[in-house]
Amino acid sequence: MDAEQLVNAITPEAYERLLYAVETGKWPEGTPLSQQQRDSCMQAVMLYQSKHNSEAQHMTVAKGGEVSFKSKSELKKQFADDQGDILRVNPNQA
Repeated sequence: MDAEQLVNAITPEAYERLLYAVETGKWPEGTPLSQQQRDSCMQAVMLYQSKHNSEAQHMTVAKGGEVSFKSKSELKKQFADDQGDILRVNPNQA
């Protein structure tokens, strides 16, 4: 299977599992990954992002394979804009 076939075979659900595995070092069920598995998952995540990531976050692979870096001011603006999406758990905090 070549890289293009691999990317086309990854569903959004599979991508989320791969991303979780890369970030935590284990599958969502709790099974740890070997270093080789983690490296392979990371490559698959980067390939998937290079095709589907149209809203790249700070330091990710954007659609088209470009590495995307956002400046500190861009990130601050993005996080300020996203504050309305945050669910407050403690109602005593503003």
